[in-house]
Amino acid sequence: MLPPAAAFLPEITFQTSRSSGPGGQNVNKVESRVELRWHLQDSQLLTDLQKALMLEKLANQLTAEGLLLITAQDDRSQLRNKEIALARFHALLLKSLRRPKPRKATRPSKSAVRKRLEGKKIQGEKKAGRRRLE
Repeated sequence: MLPPAAAFLPEITFQTSRSSGPGGQNVNKVESRVELRWHLQDSQLLTDLQKALMLEKLANQLTAEGLLLITAQDDRSQLRNKEIALARFHALLLKSLRRPKPRKATRPSKSAVRKRLEGKKIQGEKKAGRRRLE
């Protein structure tokens, strides 16, 4: 169905920058933040149907040019952040291609309706008993 994340590597570009995450003075020196960039429409690994489904589901996460941006700055290591970004990318692809199960309309059983109405009646009587007598 969906190729592994490693298959998308030729289509992905990574950009690094200085992180604001953990690392102390290391943060000021090393570019450990990783930004993954992937152009959905240019992908050779997805079918047109998959692309259309992903465009619909990821519409809020795509830039005006159709780029998907995923950033990771969780770790001190650039390599680890790259792995985290790839894992997030693959999870997002899987989630966007999953089709929800159609909902089946159901009705409450007669006994459930009866119990609910009895509960309401008891509650109403309880509150009616708290009123002042005129």
